[in-house]
Amino acid sequence: MTAPRFAFTIHAADGKARAGTIAMRRGEIRTPAFMPVGTAATVKAMKPEAVRATGADIILCNTYHLMLRPGAERVARLGGLHKFMNWSRPILTDSGGYQVMSLSDLRKITEEGVTFASHIDGTRHHLTPERSMEIQRLLGSDIVMAFDECPRADQPREVIARSMEMSMRWAKRSRDGFDAGGEHAENAALFGIQQGALDEDLRRTSADALRDIGFDGYAIGGLAVGEGQEAMFATLDFAPGMLPEDRPRYLMGVGKPDDLVGAVERGVDMFDCVLPTRSGRNGQAFTWHGAVNLRNAKHAEDQSPLDEHCPCDGCAKYSRAYLHHLIKSGEILGAMLLTEHNLTFYQQLMQAMRDAIGVGAFAEFATRFRRDYLG
Repeated sequence: MTAPRFAFTIHAADGKARAGTIAMRRGEIRTPAFMPVGTAATVKAMKPEAVRATGADIILCNTYHLMLRPGAERVARLGGLHKFMNWSRPILTDSGGYQVMSLSDLRKITEEGVTFASHIDGTRHHLTPERSMEIQRLLGSDIVMAFDECPRADQPREVIARSMEMSMRWAKRSRDGFDAGGEHAENAALFGIQQGALDEDLRRTSADALRDIGFDGYAIGGLAVGEGQEAMFATLDFAPGMLPEDRPRYLMGVGKPDDLVGAVERGVDMFDCVLPTRSGRNGQAFTWHGAVNLRNAKHAEDQSPLDEHCPCDGCAKYSRAYLHHLIKSGEILGAMLLTEHNLTFYQQLMQAMRDAIGVGAFAEFATRFRRDYLG
């Protein structure tokens, strides 16, 4: 029997928290799901098989970075992103919009799209909803994100409203461009992105527009951009419930372990964030008892493992003292071991949440997690 193009099944719910499965042709994705970020067709400091061994079902790659280097057309000529990077399971690609806004100092936004200067060499590029869909098709993405604009939450309401309304028009153009993608559209999925910053009315208007267009899944954009956890959670108290219950809900760019637990508690199913990999490269490890800074001198002669219950190589084979030495010395192995550990911890956290939802004990899990993690 051929695997479905895209099918989302909710197996259990506990309050607003849901545990389910997304079935796609390249494999199943267990939700709640955390997607390691493979910005430039690689999860930094990790081999693809090692990423999979942590428990990851899907990874995220960045349209903006890959369109600039090595180029989407080149990736297509080389057999597509999965073959290029040796990852056989699902890949979600973002639309490129957020990176254009955040990384390019020289950009011009019009109704047509965005003209910007590459942060690599200053060359000029034009990105539209249609071009974003084309790039993601050339890459061979399994889950394609609609092209949108992501304004800062501290902008005036009228600015956020205008941006959201344009993003909804871009969402329709993204839908049309995706549907024109031939065989790729028959095998991939398209997610729309809700915008509106922290404003409940704007979020509802955005959600209604996305529902009218119709998508396989729905992302919550415009959060984790400096507004703080309290404001983010206040928005998540209402935003996920505005989106279709029978489709996955993806909170983009989040986050810290306690962010993930709080968002699942509020009905979110999917996440991505550079935090576990970036932190690993900088000497910070996440554990069930909070974050650990391996740069601290107190670890210099500590022969205990980082986490005695973690199966990763960094915990099973090496001491805190050795990890401290690697990080202080700037050795590549330190970044590798701590990245592997952090991704393993994040996947253990997602599995623990799926298990708790499955037995109707998520509230108890969340209380225990916050007590141990936040102290």
